[in-house]
Amino acid sequence: MLSIKKGIPLIKSHNYHLTHFVISAPDIRYLPVDSGIEIAFAGHSNAGKSSALNVLTNQKRLARTSKTPGCTQLINLFEVKPGFRLVDLPGYGYADVPKTLKNKWQRALVEYLQMRNNLKGLIVLMDIRHSMKDLDQRLIQWAVNVNIPVLILLTKADKLASIVRKAQLNQVRKAVQIFMGDVQVETFSALNKQGVNKLRGKLDEWFSTISLSEETPPKFLNYVL
Repeated sequence: MLSIKKGIPLIKSHNYHLTHFVISAPDIRYLPVDSGIEIAFAGHSNAGKSSALNVLTNQKRLARTSKTPGCTQLINLFEVKPGFRLVDLPGYGYADVPKTLKNKWQRALVEYLQMRNNLKGLIVLMDIRHSMKDLDQRLIQWAVNVNIPVLILLTKADKLASIVRKAQLNQVRKAVQIFMGDVQVETFSALNKQGVNKLRGKLDEWFSTISLSEETPPKFLNYVL
């Protein structure tokens, strides 16, 4: 289906139910050729990245989920259709693992963000029950600096009462104004599917308005997650 408005590019709805697993890679050297459009899901360990991917695609086992933080240790690639991919990145900020392993995950994450030229959009997942952490802010600021649009999903929204949920949403929306970039904030729950339609709509927008051949300027990370 196409959304048509005068002066606005056509937005095509994609069937995310057809999304399928492509590869799990320890680093970018093992990923397919750097072409097409990729939209990455990033966030602290146990923020709900895998659960969001599963409810988005209506597939219970597309992305592995766990109650144990740090489950996503590899770069997991999924294809919506040829040339359009979703990426589940290793979680960051989890301290309860050996330092060498933590460094390995973070190196893979930084290399992907810095060197994967077809990264065109970033979904940052944050547990709504906690305030925005320093690593989240660094990631968002980096994305704004290299002109990559950001959608922040405040996950596990079902765990808060409505009035508290709205207050937290407003607080984060106010906080991200300092980035002065294309940053949108929405509440999300994989349990009751709150925010799923907004996620699909944003993905459709990005996939439809970003040219497959559009070049991305060099991206440099001046920090280590």
